[in-house]
Amino acid sequence: MGLRHELVEAHWSYMDRFDRQLIARGPTFGEDGELSGSVHIVDLPDPAAARAFAFDEPGYQAGAYRDVLVHRWRNLLGRTMWDFPGGRTEGFLVLGLGSGSGADLDVPSGRDGDLIAFGSLLSDDGEAWLGTAALVRAPDADAARGVLTEERYAAVEVYEWEFGGRR
Repeated sequence: MGLRHELVEAHWSYMDRFDRQLIARGPTFGEDGELSGSVHIVDLPDPAAARAFAFDEPGYQAGAYRDVLVHRWRNLLGRTMWDFPGGRTEGFLVLGLGSGSGADLDVPSGRDGDLIAFGSLLSDDGEAWLGTAALVRAPDADAARGVLTEERYAAVEVYEWEFGGRR
């Protein structure tokens, strides 16, 4: 956490360069309430630009992150988190990882008021389905997990998440 804290202004300055392309962002937290990472969904022209965004970030360059996951994402809601009708809220990042014909390829019915962001994770060429990523307002992790058809995934991960950006 010390290195991330030292680099916070460099991180914000870097992110400010992408403010028009950001669809969603914010920190994630583990079950212990400690910072576990962050999510950045960015509308960029191609996989090379996405990798440059991730790997040129000052915290990554300084070794503050252990892992970075970069995937193409299909924005099924067609909006940013700032357009979410519920306003700034805490919620959950739900990642369903899989392969094959795909699952949850459409926005789940009856969850409109809870979905901050929702879409398929895809291969670089956009052809292969790799999973689903959602930001969900929910009372708890189990309710958030329910946004996905869990049995259709090899693994489903849920993290507490909060709206990111400068306050």
